Amino acid sequence: MRAARDIASLAKRLAAAILLGIIVLAFMPTQSHAHGERAQEPYLRTRTLQWYDVTWSADNLRVNDTITITGRFRLHEDWPDAVNEPEVVFVTNGTPGPVLVRLESYLNGVPARQSFRDLQIGRDYEYRMVMKARVPGNHHVHPMIAIKGSGPLMGPGKWIQIEGSMADFSMPVKTLTGVEIANLENWAVSRVVGWHLILVGVAAAWMLWWVRRPLLIPRYDALMRDREDLLITNTDLKVGAGLLVVVVLLTFGGYHMTQKAYPRTVPLQAGTMYTPPLPQEPAPVRVKFQRAEYDVPGRSMRVTMEVTNTGSKAVSLGEFSTANLRFVDRQLPAAKAGVDPHYPQDLVARNGLVLSSQQPIAPGETRVLSLEATDAAWEVERLTSFLTDVDSKFGALLFFFDADGRRHITTVGGPILPVFRS
Repeated sequence: MRAARDIASLAKRLAAAILLGIIVLAFMPTQSHAHGERAQEPYLRTRTLQWYDVTWSADNLRVNDTITITGRFRLHEDWPDAVNEPEVVFVTNGTPGPVLVRLESYLNGVPARQSFRDLQIGRDYEYRMVMKARVPGNHHVHPMIAIKGSGPLMGPGKWIQIEGSMADFSMPVKTLTGVEIANLENWAVSRVVGWHLILVGVAAAWMLWWVRRPLLIPRYDALMRDREDLLITNTDLKVGAGLLVVVVLLTFGGYHMTQKAYPRTVPLQAGTMYTPPLPQEPAPVRVKFQRAEYDVPGRSMRVTMEVTNTGSKAVSLGEFSTANLRFVDRQLPAAKAGVDPHYPQDLVARNGLVLSSQQPIAPGETRVLSLEATDAAWEVERLTSFLTDVDSKFGALLFFFDADGRRHITTVGGPILPVFRS
Protein backbone atom coordinates (compact mmCIF):
# COMPACT_ATOMS: atom_id res chain seq x y z
CA MET A 1 0.00 0.00 0.00
CA ARG A 2 2.79 2.37 0.89
CA ALA A 3 4.49 1.71 -2.45
CA ALA A 4 1.21 2.42 -4.22
CA ARG A 5 0.84 5.72 -2.36
CA ASP A 6 4.41 6.68 -3.24
CA ILE A 7 3.79 5.96 -6.92
CA ALA A 8 0.56 7.97 -6.83
CA SER A 9 2.36 10.89 -5.17
CA LEU A 10 5.15 10.76 -7.75
CA ALA A 11 2.60 10.71 -10.57
CA LYS A 12 0.85 13.79 -9.15
CA ARG A 13 4.16 15.68 -8.91
CA LEU A 14 5.07 14.73 -12.47
CA ALA A 15 1.66 15.86 -13.72
CA ALA A 16 2.03 19.17 -11.84
CA ALA A 17 5.49 19.72 -13.36
CA ILE A 18 4.18 19.03 -16.86
CA LEU A 19 1.26 21.40 -16.31
CA LEU A 20 3.61 24.11 -15.04
CA GLY A 21 5.81 23.68 -18.09
CA ILE A 22 2.82 24.00 -20.41
CA ILE A 23 1.72 27.20 -18.65
CA VAL A 24 5.23 28.70 -18.88
CA LEU A 25 5.47 27.90 -22.59
CA ALA A 26 1.98 29.28 -23.24
CA PHE A 27 2.74 32.64 -21.64
CA MET A 28 6.37 32.92 -22.72
CA PRO A 29 7.03 36.23 -24.51
CA THR A 30 7.90 36.17 -28.21
CA GLN A 31 11.15 38.07 -27.58
CA SER A 32 14.14 35.79 -27.96
CA HIS A 33 16.53 36.33 -25.06
CA ALA A 34 19.80 35.88 -26.88
CA HIS A 35 23.27 37.12 -25.85
CA GLY A 36 24.80 33.69 -26.24
CA GLU A 37 28.07 35.45 -27.01
CA ARG A 38 28.42 36.20 -23.31
CA ALA A 39 29.13 32.52 -22.75
CA GLN A 40 32.31 32.79 -24.83
CA GLU A 41 35.62 33.27 -23.08
CA PRO A 42 36.93 36.85 -23.08
CA TYR A 43 40.07 35.92 -25.02
CA LEU A 44 37.80 34.81 -27.87
CA ARG A 45 36.03 38.15 -27.86
CA THR A 46 38.96 40.51 -27.31
CA ARG A 47 41.89 38.90 -29.14
CA THR A 48 40.43 37.37 -32.29
CA LEU A 49 38.10 39.54 -34.38
CA GLN A 50 37.70 43.23 -33.57
CA TRP A 51 34.45 44.40 -35.17
CA TYR A 52 33.84 48.02 -36.14
CA ASP A 53 31.65 50.18 -38.41
CA VAL A 54 28.80 47.67 -38.05
CA THR A 55 25.45 48.91 -39.35
CA TRP A 56 21.95 47.45 -39.65
CA SER A 57 19.77 48.93 -42.38
CA ALA A 58 16.54 48.65 -40.37
CA ASP A 59 15.24 48.24 -36.82
CA ASN A 60 11.71 47.09 -37.67
CA LEU A 61 10.71 44.67 -40.41
CA ARG A 62 7.71 42.80 -41.63
CA VAL A 63 7.83 39.21 -42.78
CA ASN A 64 9.42 39.13 -46.28
CA ASP A 65 11.23 42.47 -45.77
CA THR A 66 15.01 42.50 -46.16
CA ILE A 67 17.76 43.86 -43.94
CA THR A 68 21.38 44.57 -44.86
CA ILE A 69 24.22 44.25 -42.34
CA THR A 70 27.58 45.78 -43.21
CA GLY A 71 30.80 46.35 -41.34
CA ARG A 72 34.44 45.54 -40.96
CA PHE A 73 36.65 43.50 -38.68
CA ARG A 74 40.34 43.29 -37.91
CA LEU A 75 42.11 40.08 -36.99
CA HIS A 76 44.00 40.98 -33.83
CA GLU A 77 47.78 40.66 -34.01
CA ASP A 78 48.00 38.84 -30.68
CA TRP A 79 45.94 35.89 -31.89
CA PRO A 80 45.36 33.47 -28.97
CA ASP A 81 47.13 30.11 -29.08
CA ALA A 82 43.92 28.30 -28.06
CA VAL A 83 42.14 29.35 -31.28
CA ASN A 84 42.90 27.94 -34.71
CA GLU A 85 44.35 30.49 -37.08
CA PRO A 86 41.87 31.75 -39.70
CA GLU A 87 42.98 29.39 -42.44
CA VAL A 88 39.36 28.53 -43.35
CA VAL A 89 36.47 30.84 -42.37
CA PHE A 90 32.82 31.25 -43.31
CA VAL A 91 30.81 34.48 -43.33
CA THR A 92 27.45 33.99 -41.68
CA ASN A 93 25.01 35.51 -39.19
CA GLY A 94 24.10 34.76 -35.60
CA THR A 95 20.39 34.66 -34.74
CA PRO A 96 18.17 32.60 -32.40
CA GLY A 97 17.31 30.05 -35.06
CA PRO A 98 16.33 30.56 -38.73
CA VAL A 99 14.40 33.76 -38.09
CA LEU A 100 16.08 35.35 -41.12
CA VAL A 101 16.96 33.83 -44.48
CA ARG A 102 20.36 34.85 -45.82
CA LEU A 103 19.98 35.91 -49.45
CA GLU A 104 23.44 37.33 -50.14
CA SER A 105 26.78 37.57 -48.36
CA TYR A 106 30.09 39.11 -49.41
CA LEU A 107 33.61 39.41 -48.07
CA ASN A 108 35.55 42.31 -49.57
CA GLY A 109 32.98 42.35 -52.36
CA VAL A 110 33.50 38.66 -53.25
CA PRO A 111 30.37 36.47 -53.01
CA ALA A 112 30.64 34.41 -49.82
CA ARG A 113 28.69 31.31 -50.85
CA GLN A 114 31.75 29.25 -49.94
CA SER A 115 34.35 29.39 -47.20
CA PHE A 116 37.38 31.66 -47.50
CA ARG A 117 40.92 30.58 -46.87
CA ASP A 118 44.08 32.20 -45.53
CA LEU A 119 42.81 35.35 -43.88
CA GLN A 120 45.76 37.43 -42.72
CA ILE A 121 46.19 38.20 -39.04
CA GLY A 122 46.58 41.91 -38.38
CA ARG A 123 44.60 42.95 -41.48
CA ASP A 124 41.09 44.26 -42.08
CA TYR A 125 38.18 42.76 -44.03
CA GLU A 126 34.80 44.14 -45.04
CA TYR A 127 31.56 42.13 -45.15
CA ARG A 128 27.98 42.62 -46.29
CA MET A 129 24.93 40.39 -45.76
CA VAL A 130 21.39 40.71 -47.09
CA MET A 131 18.75 38.74 -45.18
CA LYS A 132 14.99 38.28 -45.42
CA ALA A 133 12.64 38.33 -42.43
CA ARG A 134 10.98 34.97 -41.81
CA VAL A 135 9.80 34.52 -38.22
CA PRO A 136 7.93 37.27 -36.30
CA GLY A 137 9.33 38.35 -32.95
CA ASN A 138 12.08 40.42 -31.38
CA HIS A 139 15.39 38.84 -32.36
CA HIS A 140 19.03 39.56 -31.58
CA VAL A 141 20.90 39.70 -34.89
CA HIS A 142 24.70 39.49 -35.17
CA PRO A 143 27.25 39.25 -37.95
CA MET A 144 29.39 36.18 -37.39
CA ILE A 145 32.56 34.56 -38.70
CA ALA A 146 32.99 30.82 -38.22
CA ILE A 147 36.58 29.58 -37.84
CA LYS A 148 37.25 26.00 -38.89
CA GLY A 149 38.27 24.01 -35.84
CA SER A 150 37.30 26.71 -33.32
CA GLY A 151 33.71 27.67 -34.03
CA PRO A 152 31.80 30.94 -34.40
CA LEU A 153 33.04 34.40 -33.41
CA MET A 154 30.12 36.79 -33.03
CA GLY A 155 30.06 40.48 -33.72
CA PRO A 156 27.85 43.06 -32.03
CA GLY A 157 24.16 42.23 -31.85
CA LYS A 158 21.08 44.38 -32.26
CA TRP A 159 17.43 43.74 -31.48
CA ILE A 160 15.39 43.57 -34.68
CA GLN A 161 11.59 43.57 -34.47
CA ILE A 162 9.84 41.43 -37.09
CA GLU A 163 6.07 41.80 -37.42
CA GLY A 164 3.48 39.88 -39.39
CA SER A 165 2.73 36.18 -39.75
CA MET A 166 5.12 33.41 -40.69
CA ALA A 167 2.34 31.94 -42.83
CA ASP A 168 2.87 34.89 -45.19
CA PHE A 169 6.56 34.11 -45.72
CA SER A 170 7.46 33.21 -49.29
CA MET A 171 10.71 32.46 -51.07
CA PRO A 172 10.14 32.51 -54.84
CA VAL A 173 13.03 31.17 -56.92
CA LYS A 174 13.66 30.81 -60.64
CA THR A 175 16.09 28.01 -61.46
CA LEU A 176 18.74 28.01 -64.18
CA THR A 177 16.49 25.82 -66.31
CA GLY A 178 13.68 28.36 -66.16
CA VAL A 179 11.53 26.52 -63.64
CA GLU A 180 9.76 28.97 -61.35
CA ILE A 181 9.28 27.82 -57.76
CA ALA A 182 6.55 29.75 -56.01
CA ASN A 183 7.88 29.17 -52.51
CA LEU A 184 11.12 27.41 -51.65
CA GLU A 185 9.90 27.16 -48.06
CA ASN A 186 7.64 24.19 -48.86
CA TRP A 187 8.85 23.11 -52.30
CA ALA A 188 9.14 19.30 -52.68
CA VAL A 189 8.44 18.77 -48.98
CA SER A 190 5.84 16.10 -49.83
CA ARG A 191 8.51 14.19 -51.76
CA VAL A 192 10.88 14.30 -48.80
CA VAL A 193 8.15 13.23 -46.39
CA GLY A 194 7.12 10.39 -48.71
CA TRP A 195 10.63 8.91 -48.85
CA HIS A 196 10.99 9.21 -45.10
CA LEU A 197 7.72 7.38 -44.57
CA ILE A 198 8.80 4.58 -46.91
CA LEU A 199 12.12 4.11 -45.13
CA VAL A 200 10.51 4.35 -41.70
CA GLY A 201 8.01 1.71 -42.80
CA VAL A 202 10.82 -0.63 -43.90
CA ALA A 203 12.64 -0.10 -40.61
CA ALA A 204 9.47 -0.63 -38.57
CA ALA A 205 8.69 -3.87 -40.43
CA TRP A 206 12.21 -5.16 -39.73
CA MET A 207 11.91 -4.35 -36.03
CA LEU A 208 8.44 -5.90 -35.74
CA TRP A 209 9.72 -9.07 -37.34
CA TRP A 210 12.09 -9.55 -34.40
CA VAL A 211 10.05 -8.16 -31.52
CA ARG A 212 7.02 -10.33 -32.35
CA ARG A 213 8.82 -13.10 -30.44
CA PRO A 214 10.02 -13.15 -26.80
CA LEU A 215 13.34 -11.32 -26.78
CA LEU A 216 15.38 -11.16 -23.62
CA ILE A 217 14.90 -14.16 -21.33
CA PRO A 218 14.42 -16.90 -24.00
CA ARG A 219 17.37 -15.63 -26.02
CA TYR A 220 19.55 -15.37 -22.93
CA ASP A 221 18.57 -18.93 -21.99
CA ALA A 222 19.50 -20.16 -25.48
CA LEU A 223 22.90 -18.50 -25.21
CA MET A 224 23.54 -20.02 -21.82
CA ARG A 225 22.79 -23.50 -23.30
CA ASP A 226 25.08 -22.86 -26.30
CA ARG A 227 22.12 -23.08 -28.68
CA GLU A 228 22.77 -20.01 -30.81
CA ASP A 229 21.33 -21.99 -33.72
CA LEU A 230 17.87 -21.47 -32.20
CA LEU A 231 18.09 -17.67 -32.34
CA ILE A 232 18.02 -17.28 -36.13
CA THR A 233 15.86 -19.55 -38.24
CA ASN A 234 15.89 -20.21 -41.97
CA THR A 235 12.83 -18.01 -42.27
CA ASP A 236 14.74 -15.18 -40.61
CA LEU A 237 17.51 -15.55 -43.17
CA LYS A 238 15.03 -15.46 -46.05
CA VAL A 239 13.33 -12.37 -44.65
CA GLY A 240 16.71 -10.68 -44.21
CA ALA A 241 17.69 -11.46 -47.80
CA GLY A 242 14.34 -10.17 -49.02
CA LEU A 243 14.77 -6.95 -47.06
CA LEU A 244 18.23 -6.48 -48.56
CA VAL A 245 16.77 -6.74 -52.04
CA VAL A 246 14.02 -4.25 -51.16
CA VAL A 247 16.53 -1.71 -49.81
CA VAL A 248 18.77 -2.02 -52.87
CA LEU A 249 15.78 -1.59 -55.20
CA LEU A 250 14.56 1.44 -53.25
CA THR A 251 18.01 3.01 -53.32
CA PHE A 252 18.67 2.59 -57.03
CA GLY A 253 15.04 3.15 -57.98
CA GLY A 254 14.89 6.37 -55.98
CA TYR A 255 18.15 7.57 -57.55
CA HIS A 256 16.91 7.00 -61.08
CA MET A 257 13.55 8.61 -60.32
CA THR A 258 15.25 11.69 -58.91
CA GLN A 259 17.73 11.84 -61.80
CA LYS A 260 14.88 11.72 -64.27
CA ALA A 261 12.86 14.39 -62.46
CA TYR A 262 15.87 16.69 -61.91
CA PRO A 263 18.46 16.01 -64.62
CA ARG A 264 20.49 19.12 -63.79
CA THR A 265 21.76 19.43 -60.23
CA VAL A 266 24.50 21.45 -58.57
CA PRO A 267 26.54 19.74 -55.86
CA LEU A 268 27.19 21.36 -52.52
CA GLN A 269 29.91 23.96 -52.85
CA ALA A 270 32.79 22.45 -50.92
CA GLY A 271 35.63 24.53 -52.35
CA THR A 272 37.20 27.62 -50.80
CA MET A 273 37.70 31.16 -52.03
CA TYR A 274 40.46 33.68 -51.44
CA THR A 275 40.30 37.43 -51.19
CA PRO A 276 43.14 39.76 -50.25
CA PRO A 277 42.63 41.97 -47.20
CA LEU A 278 41.65 45.59 -47.51
CA PRO A 279 44.48 47.96 -48.46
CA GLN A 280 46.51 48.84 -45.39
CA GLU A 281 47.17 52.52 -44.91
CA PRO A 282 50.28 53.38 -42.91
CA ALA A 283 49.10 54.41 -39.46
CA PRO A 284 50.66 57.67 -38.25
CA VAL A 285 50.43 56.42 -34.66
CA ARG A 286 52.65 53.85 -32.94
CA VAL A 287 51.47 52.38 -29.66
CA LYS A 288 53.69 50.58 -27.19
CA PHE A 289 51.82 48.76 -24.43
CA GLN A 290 53.10 49.32 -20.89
CA ARG A 291 50.55 48.17 -18.33
CA ALA A 292 46.90 47.18 -17.93
CA GLU A 293 44.82 46.48 -14.85
CA TYR A 294 41.20 45.85 -14.05
CA ASP A 295 39.73 47.41 -10.93
CA VAL A 296 37.38 44.66 -9.78
CA PRO A 297 35.11 46.62 -7.39
CA GLY A 298 35.24 49.72 -9.59
CA ARG A 299 34.46 47.83 -12.81
CA SER A 300 37.12 49.78 -14.61
CA MET A 301 39.89 48.87 -17.04
CA ARG A 302 42.98 51.07 -16.99
CA VAL A 303 45.58 50.90 -19.73
CA THR A 304 48.90 52.75 -19.88
CA MET A 305 50.77 52.98 -23.16
CA GLU A 306 53.42 54.97 -24.96
CA VAL A 307 52.01 56.74 -28.02
CA THR A 308 54.21 58.17 -30.78
CA ASN A 309 52.78 60.40 -33.50
CA THR A 310 54.80 59.78 -36.66
CA GLY A 311 52.41 61.75 -38.89
CA SER A 312 52.23 65.38 -39.97
CA LYS A 313 49.09 66.28 -37.98
CA ALA A 314 48.21 66.24 -34.29
CA VAL A 315 46.05 63.29 -33.23
CA SER A 316 43.76 62.56 -30.29
CA LEU A 317 42.54 59.23 -28.95
CA GLY A 318 38.77 59.12 -29.38
CA GLU A 319 37.64 55.54 -28.86
CA PHE A 320 38.68 52.32 -27.13
CA SER A 321 36.83 49.25 -28.46
CA THR A 322 37.02 45.65 -27.30
CA ALA A 323 34.65 42.64 -27.26
CA ASN A 324 32.06 44.76 -29.11
CA LEU A 325 32.03 47.34 -26.26
CA ARG A 326 32.77 50.92 -27.27
CA PHE A 327 34.23 53.51 -24.91
CA VAL A 328 34.08 56.89 -26.64
CA ASP A 329 35.62 60.20 -25.60
CA ARG A 330 32.52 62.35 -25.84
CA GLN A 331 34.59 65.53 -25.52
CA LEU A 332 36.10 64.84 -28.95
CA PRO A 333 33.56 65.87 -31.64
CA ALA A 334 34.94 63.55 -34.32
CA ALA A 335 34.73 60.52 -32.00
CA LYS A 336 31.25 61.43 -30.76
CA ALA A 337 30.02 61.87 -34.34
CA GLY A 338 31.27 58.37 -35.17
CA VAL A 339 28.61 56.75 -32.98
CA ASP A 340 25.47 56.11 -35.01
CA PRO A 341 22.37 56.94 -32.90
CA HIS A 342 20.85 53.66 -34.12
CA TYR A 343 23.82 51.62 -32.86
CA PRO A 344 22.91 49.30 -29.93
CA GLN A 345 23.16 51.56 -26.90
CA ASP A 346 23.91 48.68 -24.54
CA LEU A 347 27.26 48.33 -26.33
CA VAL A 348 28.22 52.01 -25.96
CA ALA A 349 29.52 52.72 -22.47
CA ARG A 350 27.65 55.53 -20.75
CA ASN A 351 30.69 56.75 -18.86
CA GLY A 352 32.70 57.06 -22.05
CA LEU A 353 36.48 57.17 -22.14
CA VAL A 354 38.58 59.04 -19.58
CA LEU A 355 42.11 60.03 -20.62
CA SER A 356 45.04 61.21 -18.57
CA SER A 357 45.49 64.09 -21.03
CA GLN A 358 43.04 65.70 -23.42
CA GLN A 359 45.77 67.56 -25.31
CA PRO A 360 46.33 66.33 -28.87
CA ILE A 361 49.61 64.53 -29.50
CA ALA A 362 51.70 66.74 -31.75
CA PRO A 363 53.59 65.43 -34.80
CA GLY A 364 56.83 63.75 -33.70
CA GLU A 365 55.75 63.72 -30.05
CA THR A 366 55.96 60.66 -27.82
CA ARG A 367 53.70 60.65 -24.78
CA VAL A 368 52.75 58.19 -22.07
CA LEU A 369 48.97 58.11 -22.20
CA SER A 370 46.63 56.40 -19.75
CA LEU A 371 42.99 55.59 -20.41
CA GLU A 372 40.21 54.50 -18.11
CA ALA A 373 37.21 52.54 -19.38
CA THR A 374 34.62 52.22 -16.62
CA ASP A 375 31.22 50.64 -16.98
CA ALA A 376 29.03 47.91 -15.52
CA ALA A 377 29.10 46.30 -18.97
CA TRP A 378 32.32 44.53 -17.99
CA GLU A 379 30.26 42.48 -15.55
CA VAL A 380 27.09 42.32 -17.63
CA GLU A 381 29.00 40.97 -20.63
CA ARG A 382 30.90 38.53 -18.37
CA LEU A 383 34.26 39.82 -19.52
CA THR A 384 35.96 39.91 -16.14
CA SER A 385 36.88 36.24 -16.39
CA PHE A 386 39.91 37.26 -18.46
CA LEU A 387 41.47 37.59 -15.01
CA THR A 388 41.30 33.81 -14.67
CA ASP A 389 42.37 32.89 -18.21
CA VAL A 390 45.54 30.90 -18.65
CA ASP A 391 47.32 33.95 -20.06
CA SER A 392 45.22 36.82 -18.57
CA LYS A 393 45.58 39.02 -21.63
CA PHE A 394 43.31 41.40 -23.51
CA GLY A 395 43.17 43.04 -26.91
CA ALA A 396 41.45 46.15 -28.24
CA LEU A 397 41.20 48.67 -31.06
CA LEU A 398 42.22 52.30 -30.61
CA PHE A 399 40.69 55.00 -32.81
CA PHE A 400 42.75 58.17 -33.18
CA PHE A 401 41.46 61.29 -34.95
CA ASP A 402 43.45 64.14 -36.49
CA ALA A 403 42.43 67.78 -36.76
CA ASP A 404 40.56 67.09 -40.02
CA GLY A 405 38.46 64.38 -38.37
CA ARG A 406 40.25 61.60 -40.22
CA ARG A 407 40.33 58.32 -38.31
CA HIS A 408 43.40 56.15 -37.77
CA ILE A 409 43.03 52.65 -36.30
CA THR A 410 45.63 50.72 -34.37
CA THR A 411 45.62 47.91 -31.83
CA VAL A 412 46.75 47.49 -28.27
CA GLY A 413 46.94 44.46 -26.03
CA GLY A 414 48.89 42.69 -23.37
CA PRO A 415 48.74 41.14 -19.90
CA ILE A 416 46.14 42.46 -17.48
CA LEU A 417 46.20 42.30 -13.67
CA PRO A 418 43.30 42.47 -11.20
CA VAL A 419 43.39 45.18 -8.57
CA PHE A 420 41.09 45.95 -5.64
CA ARG A 421 40.79 49.66 -4.96
CA SER A 422 38.04 51.51 -3.21
